[in-house]
Amino acid sequence: MISKGKLSESFLKVYVIIGLAALLLGYATATGAAQYWAALPPYNTLWPLWSPLLSPIDSATGLPTPIVTSLTTSTKLSVQPGLTWDPYAPYPYLLYCSPLGMAYFDPYWKSVSFWPPSYLKNAVGLPSPLTLPAAYELLPPPNPSFLLTYVPLANTAASNFLISLGIVPPITYLTASALI
Repeated sequence: MISKGKLSESFLKVYVIIGLAALLLGYATATGAAQYWAALPPYNTLWPLWSPLLSPIDSATGLPTPIVTSLTTSTKLSVQPGLTWDPYAPYPYLLYCSPLGMAYFDPYWKSVSFWPPSYLKNAVGLPSPLTLPAAYELLPPPNPSFLLTYVPLANTAASNFLISLGIVPPITYLTASALI
């Protein structure tokens, strides 16, 4: 038989756990702190809200706001590299502008190509939007070591890509630590 004291102690533990969960949920909802990503049309790739350079705080709302409203071949990035992620892939892409259109660095292949990747286009070359998973905005940012490893590689690859096209690359790109 369970003693009255142990039963009371068990109920107290359950109430404390429920109370803490409610507080954490309320805090995350009220502050918007849990939202790390925003979906960008037309492909529904994810844009980082956790990077102040790529999503500065809007003084009117107090919320991070992406520096771009969509990702197309002609999107102009004021900050390079930009960063977008298909949440079904294990890594984000690093984005760059060129006079011939936007390009991206693929960390898996360690190469640069013109945006968008072929799998984001349908048979006639139009955008084929991703179906985003539930709660995609809560997916955590990439590990800082990913950015520290791949941003320098991407910057070099993007410069070499532009040079191979006969284009003089920009003098500098951002460092990985600027994105974190």
